[in-house]
Amino acid sequence: MADRRHRGEPGSTGEHNRGGVFRRSGDPEKPDAFEKLYRSRESEQRVVGETRRLPPADQVPPHRARKRRTHSSGREYDGRGIQRRAKEQRKKRFRNTLVVLLVLLLVVPGGFYLWANSRLERVEALQDYEGRPDSARGTTYMIVGSDSREGMDEEQMQELATGNAEGRRTDTIMILYVPRDGEPTIVSVPRDSYVPMPIPGYADNKINTAFADSVCGADEEGEEVCGGPAPLVQAFEQASNVRIDHYVEIGMGGFVDLVDAVGGVELCPEEPMADPKAGLDIEAGCQEMDGGTALGYVRTRATPRADLDRIQRQREFFSALIQEASAPSTLFNPFQSVPLVLAGTDTFMVDEGDKLRHLATMLLAMRGGTQTTAVPVGETPTLDGVGSVVLWDESRSQLMFDAMNEGEPIPEEAMQD
Repeated sequence: MADRRHRGEPGSTGEHNRGGVFRRSGDPEKPDAFEKLYRSRESEQRVVGETRRLPPADQVPPHRARKRRTHSSGREYDGRGIQRRAKEQRKKRFRNTLVVLLVLLLVVPGGFYLWANSRLERVEALQDYEGRPDSARGTTYMIVGSDSREGMDEEQMQELATGNAEGRRTDTIMILYVPRDGEPTIVSVPRDSYVPMPIPGYADNKINTAFADSVCGADEEGEEVCGGPAPLVQAFEQASNVRIDHYVEIGMGGFVDLVDAVGGVELCPEEPMADPKAGLDIEAGCQEMDGGTALGYVRTRATPRADLDRIQRQREFFSALIQEASAPSTLFNPFQSVPLVLAGTDTFMVDEGDKLRHLATMLLAMRGGTQTTAVPVGETPTLDGVGSVVLWDESRSQLMFDAMNEGEPIPEEAMQD
């Protein structure tokens, strides 16, 4: 309600000539501040009835995606998510590629390892018995070369001049000794070493007699006990007081396959060698030998020192084979490494507790170089009922075996040529 005391007087809010109707002061033809505030812009005013027309298609400028950057990361957005989706696809491809690589690097080799490990033939070679030596500080592998013809047909036996004897015997017994520090050493054990026999009913005899499966006796319970890997290991352990940790055996057929799998080995005979019994006829000097030739080279005894010369050739061959098998050109070449694994796992016989990784450890242990020696020989007498035997040099062999038990390198004075 208007203030009657000021009726008819101009006020700060304008004039009025009747109750409830206000009039604004100023020029009525011009908009005041109030009208300026609420009047529509001319650009927003449209003429009623006017139709808005689109320009022709050929005059429409091409659409350009507006790009903007965030203040934090500098990432660009094109308004349609193309770059975002492309980036997500790249991440997905990278993730899928990474998964495939992990499968190839972990699952496939792991599966191959388990499959190859299952191919190894196993035998109970390391048995506990009363008085067995305690574990040594070093690591020992007994490596046995068997003359078993298992897996060979008549044509192969004739080609390799192996004969067709049944059963199995051994001409090669070696101990690979890996000390705690220092280079590994391959120690040859003469097959005619005169040692106590663990087979019931047999007195002291040649150590290879303990391996022959034709040698049998009966124990206290009346059960038959024949020669084989376990009696051979026990015979060496009792004679040397050195415990064997791992057992590896390979037959003639596996020997040939293993050499051929690495592409042959280089051996260096000092003189020409010919031995029809071993199927060997070679010239002097370094030469590449295939499996059949290498087999004859390590088997022949047609040399002045017979078995002692053969021991040296066996050590020479084994060192050469290890160098070839562990060379990067073999390990990282699937066309050689896979046949090598197949040949090895198909022919090696190991103890029940041994795994493929133990063979790999053996291989890698000798990769850096190995020394070669033999159990020191004292005398080579001929005994009634036994024949020519090898007696170990007591003092020097004791130095060797003590070092093996302590995990120390074998002293020079205990080395045998």
